Amino acid sequence: MSDISPQVPEQPGLTIGISGPARRGTAQRLISLALRIHGARTHYIRPGARVDVALLDGLVLSGGTHVHPELYGQQPTVTAHYDHRRDQTDQQLLTRAEQLNIPVLGICRGAQFINVFHGGSLCQNVTPLRVHTRHRPLLLPMQTVRLVRNTRLGRLMHSTLIGANRIHSQAIKRLGRNLRVVALDNDQFVQAIENTGEQWLMGVQWHPEYLLYHGGHRRIFSHFVHAARARKLERLEETEANDPTTNP
Repeated sequence: MSDISPQVPEQPGLTIGISGPARRGTAQRLISLALRIHGARTHYIRPGARVDVALLDGLVLSGGTHVHPELYGQQPTVTAHYDHRRDQTDQQLLTRAEQLNIPVLGICRGAQFINVFHGGSLCQNVTPLRVHTRHRPLLLPMQTVRLVRNTRLGRLMHSTLIGANRIHSQAIKRLGRNLRVVALDNDQFVQAIENTGEQWLMGVQWHPEYLLYHGGHRRIFSHFVHAARARKLERLEETEANDPTTNP
């Protein structure tokens, strides 16, 4: 099945990689739609795939299986499905994306993996720890999320209090290096992170691809695409500046 047709013409040359499970699901197709609506082409990356990240202008780490606890120095304490090949692939993708300084958006598992990549850890099962939030998964934006002011996410949402969905049972525990928390739920579980460095990097614990009817959640994707386009122009300028044929 091909990607869903975009609502506006694509802008050739802007390509976003979407890392996901071996079998692309509804979430990954909706992410592709959200990106294509804002003018980007998408390239789906399955576990074990060899991808030249230098050919990408941005990277999305989508949701899916749990991140294996061995990556943050623990053994599994819950029964869950793990995908070692995907963990390895996402590790390689993030390493190269950081080297190239291209924008990265992590969604649910993607946000968790970004945190682990930066040396952080996860709570393997938050469900029994919930007190002020619902225990069951929520596909509709019925979870209250509080955003930190003067952050990238806070500015694009135009509010410090939003509704979000929840499908996860894991969450960020120890924050990784060079990251900051920019959103919490009512049980104080981390709902979004951003980096403190130059690279555009954001991770959200919820699934904005299921909330594209909401302007704030759509802006997560539009802002990401805008950042990818800006970085692409920077890279082109850097290439021209280092090309001796154009700078005799």
